[in-house]
Amino acid sequence: MALPINIEDLLNKRKFESNRIEFKAGWNPDKIYHTICAFATDLENIGGGYILVGVEEENGIAKRPVKGLTENEMDRILKDMVGYDTKISPPYLSKVSPEEVDGKTILVIWVPAGVNRPYSVTESVVAKKSVPKFYIRSKSSTIEAKGEILDEVTSTGQKYVLDNELGRRLGQMSVQVEETVNQCVIIKKVELEQILGQMFVQVWEKSHSKDNIKKLISDTIDLLCLLKENSLSANSLNENLSFDSTKELKRKIILPLIKLGYVSMTYPDKPTSAKQTYKLTEKGKTLF
Repeated sequence: MALPINIEDLLNKRKFESNRIEFKAGWNPDKIYHTICAFATDLENIGGGYILVGVEEENGIAKRPVKGLTENEMDRILKDMVGYDTKISPPYLSKVSPEEVDGKTILVIWVPAGVNRPYSVTESVVAKKSVPKFYIRSKSSTIEAKGEILDEVTSTGQKYVLDNELGRRLGQMSVQVEETVNQCVIIKKVELEQILGQMFVQVWEKSHSKDNIKKLISDTIDLLCLLKENSLSANSLNENLSFDSTKELKRKIILPLIKLGYVSMTYPDKPTSAKQTYKLTEKGKTLF
């Protein structure tokens, strides 16, 4: 695969921050896969990075002429990577490009930030059994994510899920809009993102039940659509959303939307009334 940058710019660390480039004199699969995982997770949103195998480092810059890799070494590395890629979770495939430099061949591993962040990889990719761990970039080094950093990595991952799933769901809704007869339903995407973001931070992220964020996003959007035309009871809503209980539905979606001012009770003075139903507020109606 062709690189998106000139190889000399990589070797001389031009146009890129130094923490996005790592030189490796030889093939050390464990350390290299830790760095692949760190670049793919991209905690600092720097855009991933590049690993140049067959290049010695001296005082932070590439030593010239490069050491290079033999044809046999290159073949072995590429074969190894097919198996080692399976040790990354969720599935992720880095991009590789053999490059001719100083009359020798080096391997550039291009690692863009992944779309399903964060990523873990087994501590040892060469061992048959090894524990998966998370890794991040810290300045120009790769380190294991532990303690508060690990918490940040996992919570950031939930945010990526939120953003990606939101985009997917909005895309689906756009298709539904096209199919709606004699109607033009327009949802304010930016405001919807703000609603879901607040619910994520205030409710879903604090849950200890490891909620499926994708489902919560989907159910929130579906609930708003259900209430667009009619006021409905919690039981009626749950027939469409399939929560374990109406109590769970209220706690995770209905009450947060009431608190944010997009949904209201038809009997606000009698919250536990058997006749209680829910409807969009005027603020909620402006989403459509």
